[in-house]
Amino acid sequence: MDFSTLWLLIAPPVVGGIIGYFTNDLAIKMLFRPYRPLYIGGRKLPLTPGLIPANQERLAKRVADTIMGSLLTPEELQKLARRLLQTERMQAAILWLLKLALTQIQGSNEQKTSKILAKVLKDLLGQSLPRLVKIWARREDFLETQLNQIFDQVLLEFQLTEAQASQLSDWLLQVVLPPDVIRQALVDFLTDRNIQVIDEGFREKSSGTYWVVANLFGLRNTLTRLRTYCLDEKDASNVRIKELIQSLGVQPRLREWMQNLSLQNLPVSTVRQLRKTTRDSIRSYVQERGSDLLQGLSNSIDWDNVALMLLNRLRTSPAVNRSLEPVSQELALILERYLEQDLENIVAKAIPILDIDQVIIERVRATSAQELELAIQGIVRNELQAIVNLGGVLGFVIGLLQTVILLARGL
Repeated sequence: MDFSTLWLLIAPPVVGGIIGYFTNDLAIKMLFRPYRPLYIGGRKLPLTPGLIPANQERLAKRVADTIMGSLLTPEELQKLARRLLQTERMQAAILWLLKLALTQIQGSNEQKTSKILAKVLKDLLGQSLPRLVKIWARREDFLETQLNQIFDQVLLEFQLTEAQASQLSDWLLQVVLPPDVIRQALVDFLTDRNIQVIDEGFREKSSGTYWVVANLFGLRNTLTRLRTYCLDEKDASNVRIKELIQSLGVQPRLREWMQNLSLQNLPVSTVRQLRKTTRDSIRSYVQERGSDLLQGLSNSIDWDNVALMLLNRLRTSPAVNRSLEPVSQELALILERYLEQDLENIVAKAIPILDIDQVIIERVRATSAQELELAIQGIVRNELQAIVNLGGVLGFVIGLLQTVILLARGL
């Protein structure tokens, strides 16, 4: 067999394999290339740009329809939302937000946050609370329970200790009723009219030995001399009064009386009446002047400083830090119960708002043909290469069949 005959038998499968291989490879490349239309003499060449770039708009719409119609259906989105919104995930997210909120009040935001909080506190105590107090004070049972509780648990059981009674009695004798004040009170009391009334009453109502003394000596001269002595001898009078107080043991008696003073020693009816009177007095005061009191108190407070101290306390408070996790857990459970009821409606409303299909269309439309080619080849590179190889194999097989036919005909 010479070379020409051998080449005639070998050429069909070889040429067929080469043609099949490169034809499939060219066909796959023509899906993406050329990326832009080509023109000759002002006329666009056919099959330019490639199939996918030329139909990128329809491809984007078809991809969006496919994804939204079979992949991201409302049911699948609900399942996805349930997985994303599990209680543990929601609790972790809420806990992170709460910690972030506490962190944000530090540093540069602290002054801004404190000013806002100061305005809120000032408005609450200086404006809102007085208006509420005015409304509440009109009720007949306003603060009734609270005042009764305070009276029963504080005032009714209040009793001075020995040290407190001693300090209070000393204060009364040294500040409220010193000898000079007592002397001046005697002078003011012993007027001519009062001396006459005392003297006449003593004369009329005394009997026996006292009648003899009252009618022979009387009290007028004694009381007049006492008044004159207190006016002329002020220092000596004060000394005598002080000595008299010490001699009579006024301070120990006063201390003992104050120490034994207690509302529990009063009759029950008196205590009840006193409680009612106290409650009515406080309620009347709050009704008439409560709002002015609160407004004055609000104006006297440095709210900026209060807000700063409150924020610092909140930031460093162990109780606040410990409560973040329970609060986040409770909020997560509340959201979970809410989502169980309305998740379907929420997803149905969220789909048009998210406009996922339009996002997909715009994303595919904005992707260049080269990027699409690289993305698709990155996914199905082996499959595309298998198609090219298959074209070569099929070409080789067809050429081999042609060789067999030639052999069968005897060349």
